[in-house]
Amino acid sequence: MSDFRLRVFQSVAKNLSFTKASQELYISQPAISKHIQELEANYQTRLFDRQGNKISLTEAGKLLYEHSIRILDAYKQLEYEMHLLNNEYSGELRLGASTTISQYVLPHFLGNFIRKFPEVALSVMNGNSRLIETALLENRIDLGLVEGVLRLPNLKYTTFLKDEIVVVSNTQSKLNVPDEITPEELIAYPLVLRERGSGTLDVIERALLKHHIKITSLNVLMHLGSTESIKLFIENTDCLGIVSVRSVTKELANGTLRIIEVKDMSMHRDFCFVQQQGQEGGLTNLFTQFASHYKG
Repeated sequence: MSDFRLRVFQSVAKNLSFTKASQELYISQPAISKHIQELEANYQTRLFDRQGNKISLTEAGKLLYEHSIRILDAYKQLEYEMHLLNNEYSGELRLGASTTISQYVLPHFLGNFIRKFPEVALSVMNGNSRLIETALLENRIDLGLVEGVLRLPNLKYTTFLKDEIVVVSNTQSKLNVPDEITPEELIAYPLVLRERGSGTLDVIERALLKHHIKITSLNVLMHLGSTESIKLFIENTDCLGIVSVRSVTKELANGTLRIIEVKDMSMHRDFCFVQQQGQEGGLTNLFTQFASHYKG
């Protein structure tokens, strides 16, 4: 029911690109231009400044963008509540999940959610925690699932699962690391870690600081963008990795990796739902309740 022209405008404004909006909405670029021209004619003002291949929002465009977010959110909520009158759950839900959650936690929830609510159009983007929070602030997703310990003040965080970060080694490694080491001894071993902006690295950094150790003091061979990459690196290199215990359950069970305890260094964290303040409800609330209570 929502005004498709507003969706087109919002996509162009968000991406600052007619081409990217065309790809995102699966319509032709001339159709994108036509919708924008109709809006500009309707309001009798330019919404974008065009400079060569680049565009930027005019003051009128910025105003319309702010209102379009609220209007389209209201349409989404209306659609949800109208269907709810008939005990139907339908509509669009855009999720964003940090890397560890998207690989090791979310698939379990998604399959069961889709089976229970087949009329919900679900999409998922993934990236590190900072990227997911940015997407939420830019209204590119409705709900984020993030890890880590850092919190942005204008977002609401709700814990739904606990996690632990552990140091792991290849059981065939030539490093001969004992089963327990001190935080100071950790400095001596070569390490592979997640990239800046990841929730995992946030937890490691904060745990080290409690022992007055800076993360720059570590012997880091490489930063990698996914836990799977770290596990493969450990299997083929004599080094240690620091990852979520949820990501290595199979490797621990089959004996390819082992956990190295770090004395008196706790690395626990929460997996959290993250939303914009005041935007709870509808399908977002449905999903958070389902994921929080699903035990299958």
